[in-house]
Amino acid sequence: MVNHQIIDDRNTTLSVEELAALRENLHEQRLFRHEQLQQLSAAAMNRTQALLDRRAASQTEVRVKLAASARMVLADVEAALTRMDQGRYGACHLCRRPITRERLMIVPQARYCARCQQVREAGR
Repeated sequence: MVNHQIIDDRNTTLSVEELAALRENLHEQRLFRHEQLQQLSAAAMNRTQALLDRRAASQTEVRVKLAASARMVLADVEAALTRMDQGRYGACHLCRRPITRERLMIVPQARYCARCQQVREAGR
């Protein structure tokens, strides 16, 4: 089930076309992250023998961090697609209020409204 309209507010209502565009964006991000993880994995395998070199070790550390970041974004993208499929897309996970259209257009995998995101980041 896909929500055609999330809520009756002009700042948060998503049209069918906007929702389709967001879904397409999320699918593209998922494909990109899968490809990125494959490339990082291949680069790690090709440099196994160079681990003794200090520069190679730092490059390995960067690849590990990039892969971890890519996996986190991929998980967020997958979760957003699941929320779309379940008709729960566009609601903040903390306050349950709608996430604004503008925020979703910039960060389609957003789980939190801007206010709750700021609160979460301030608590770190």
